[in-house]
Amino acid sequence: MEDKTITNTPIDPNPEELYCSLKRDYQSLQTETDGLRTRGARLEEELEGFRVRESQLREQLEAFRVRETQMQEEIVALRTREAGMKEELEKFRACKTQMKEELEKFRACETQLKEELEKFRAHESLLKEEVIKSQNRAEMIEGYNELMIQMLSKRKEWLLVIDVSTKEIMYCNKKKQEERVDSAFCSACKKRLPFHSEIVKWDSEEQYKVWEMAGEADTYYRITSFPIEWRERDSYVHIIVDITDEKRAAHNLASKAYHDPGTGIKNRLFFEEYMEMVLREEQDTTLCYLDLDGLKYVNDKYGHLEGDIYIQNFVELIKTNFRSEDTFARIGGDEFCLVLSGSIGELIERKMAEILRDFQTGDYAEYQCSFSYGVVNIEGSENHMSYDEILQKADEIMYECKRRNKEKYPQLVR
Repeated sequence: MEDKTITNTPIDPNPEELYCSLKRDYQSLQTETDGLRTRGARLEEELEGFRVRESQLREQLEAFRVRETQMQEEIVALRTREAGMKEELEKFRACKTQMKEELEKFRACETQLKEELEKFRAHESLLKEEVIKSQNRAEMIEGYNELMIQMLSKRKEWLLVIDVSTKEIMYCNKKKQEERVDSAFCSACKKRLPFHSEIVKWDSEEQYKVWEMAGEADTYYRITSFPIEWRERDSYVHIIVDITDEKRAAHNLASKAYHDPGTGIKNRLFFEEYMEMVLREEQDTTLCYLDLDGLKYVNDKYGHLEGDIYIQNFVELIKTNFRSEDTFARIGGDEFCLVLSGSIGELIERKMAEILRDFQTGDYAEYQCSFSYGVVNIEGSENHMSYDEILQKADEIMYECKRRNKEKYPQLVR
């Protein structure tokens, strides 16, 4: 619509001209109105086209949004798949590394097996050589066997060869060998070797064994047994030696080693070994630790000879009141230990109190006699004290008794 400026014109007094002017203005306005209407209709058409286009664009936008959502989901799925593929790739790389390590190990193992194979082949060659040597040695041994028979036939030892399966005596150097094998013991062997049946029955997988048997009249024998092939038969050889003199000498030596020369009872060495056995086997035991009061006083005043008599009187008193199987030992100059089976501490304390009263009041010597004691129970498997701890505990209890004796006999117990 065009913008026109209406100017104030002087009113023409002529009506017809005025009418013509108004008509022209009206026609001009009518023309402009028709143009505006035409333009408005055209704009309406364009607006309708824009609305249709807007609707299409909205549909496309919605489709784009749906597609965007799908693409985002696909992106998430792709990222998840990418992460999974990365994990798989890492696993693959780790597996690849592991396979390389396994391959290296296999190669090392292969190399080691080759080395072992070479060693085995070398060892096989050595074994073949040893077999040849063994065969040669067997032939030599067979010759030595015959030589040994001749040598041992004149010795004091018995030499018995017994078949492993049949238990037949194939050889005995104490009787003449005949062509036929005599499987029985001769009368001399039966008399001298009362354990002959045990030798025949002896069977062991050990390659070598030394054992001892007792014979008649306190005789003893050492038997050395080992397997051997005797005249192409699996056999046992038994070399039997009379060790009676050796046993007696050892017994005398052991007796001296384990006994106190002054009293004849067991000594400290025996006592310590015996206590080790008691503790190791967890036996219920009662130990009584005794100390002879005033031994120094008696030695100084009456002489060592009287001191020895004082000790002997005390030892005889204890031995008289207990069984011979109870262990009584001298572990020092005036120190003694008594070991009894069973956990009987209360009974032994009462018994010791009676023996002490008897010793203190008895007519043993012109001087006062006394001893102190301490009793300890050793509770077998429940015992947790060591040998030294047991002696220390008994010593502490004994000193409590010695304190009472000192109050009673201050001159004797110092």
